[in-house]
Amino acid sequence: MTAAEARERAKAHSDWNIFISYTDEQGDGPAVAVKDLVRVKGTVTTGGGVVLPKAPDAEDAPLIRKIRARGGVMVGKVNLHEFAYGLTSINPHYGTVHNPKAPGRVAGGSSGGSAAAVAADMCDWAVGTDTGGSIRNPAAMCGVVGFKPTLGSVSTEGVLPLSKTLDTIGPLAHSVLQAAEALAMMSDLEGLVPATPRPLQSLKLAVPPPEWLGELDPETAEQWRRVTQGLPAIALPDRLRMANISLTIMYREAYEYHKAWIAEDPSRYGADVLATLKRGIDVTQADYDRAREDQLTVRQEIGEAMRGVDALLTPASGIVPPPVSASSLEMREPLSRFTRPFNVTGQPVYALPIPKPGLPVGIQVVGHFGRDAELVPVAWALERAWAEAVTP
Repeated sequence: MTAAEARERAKAHSDWNIFISYTDEQGDGPAVAVKDLVRVKGTVTTGGGVVLPKAPDAEDAPLIRKIRARGGVMVGKVNLHEFAYGLTSINPHYGTVHNPKAPGRVAGGSSGGSAAAVAADMCDWAVGTDTGGSIRNPAAMCGVVGFKPTLGSVSTEGVLPLSKTLDTIGPLAHSVLQAAEALAMMSDLEGLVPATPRPLQSLKLAVPPPEWLGELDPETAEQWRRVTQGLPAIALPDRLRMANISLTIMYREAYEYHKAWIAEDPSRYGADVLATLKRGIDVTQADYDRAREDQLTVRQEIGEAMRGVDALLTPASGIVPPPVSASSLEMREPLSRFTRPFNVTGQPVYALPIPKPGLPVGIQVVGHFGRDAELVPVAWALERAWAEAVTP
């Protein structure tokens, strides 16, 4: 679709709160929706909040320049969980993002607008960010594909930070190959788009042990069993330990970025985001330094655990999309349970939807650090196999 066609469709559903602003760009290249953390020349970057000056950006972020150089056309800036600090995209300033695949339920976060724009065909693909699951969670909630590349693969310059150590930029798209093509447009990674998928019988796949997974809701558990039956389990670093490393780093870095604005006028933040930001006050420098050291240790441990395995499969979420009326505290842990550990390790991860009627269920396909191009044909093979074999 053209950017003009995408904008027309988006504006016809403005009550879905998917876009915050639009460009007037024209062109026949891929129509790209951009999470409103990323600077796009001529647009106001809000971060999904009301703290920042409302001045149009004078320059594109480097990743946007790369997309333009390869033919992409920006449709506009999409909604998100305020300052990327949440998993629902229930935004007090710009409205709750509508989930096109599950009306009345959360679109996920924080890249909820990016996932919803793809699911509603308001773009060809979208730019998202991922610090604790913010690409993969909304991809799972909205039934689209998300691709979190290896940490550092895409420049974060010109992107509002949540956690400078963990922030990762990647695409949300309709398919594995489209996501790979999109990542190639915004990065310098090579060889991302394979000519053929891996033969399914050649794949060495593994899953975590049941105790690592914990409890899944019935629909997620049923689909998980269907797509992983017979796969071997491998021992992994403790999931809670990995999560705590992530949270310690994120709490500290997010608070440091926002503390001056909080001191000036905390009322400009949504209540949930303000409360989470303030958790960084209690993280000491010693806590932070220890977490950074532990991050490197865990990355080595996961590499050893996955030696000889092409990819690790996990659920993308412990639950299907919850109603927007559900408690945010109840949603937080199951929505981020399986995504947050792989921000600590920095590995490339696809989130793939399982083709099925009813509420969306997503599966993570976790690859090896720095070997994004090797993960694409694995995810493509699984996508094709599930489309053919997974029946209602």
